[in-house]
Amino acid sequence: MAEMPKSTDVQEAMKKQIGELRREMNKINRQLADRAGELSEEASGWYEGASERASRAAGQLRAGAQTVSETVQQNPGTISSALVLGGIIGFAVGFLAGQVNGDNNRRWY
Repeated sequence: MAEMPKSTDVQEAMKKQIGELRREMNKINRQLADRAGELSEEASGWYEGASERASRAAGQLRAGAQTVSETVQQNPGTISSALVLGGIIGFAVGFLAGQVNGDNNRRWY
């Protein structure tokens, strides 16, 4: 019959396994911390890039709006004439589209 291991031998084996598990957990924790740091730096880079692009786009929009505003201020008659002409063309297109429909006996009410 096989001998039963002594309780001290079992305790020593368990302590050894626990120590190995702790070392392995510490190693995994360090790897996770390193990876989290890398991801944080990467996300920060994405944010800075997006922020820079948004800032440039906003500046371009401001410049475009200022140009349009100056043009309208310098040529108010031209702008209002263009808007009236656009309205007339839109009305004509709508009227013609309604006539093409073919049902001339419809009532307006």
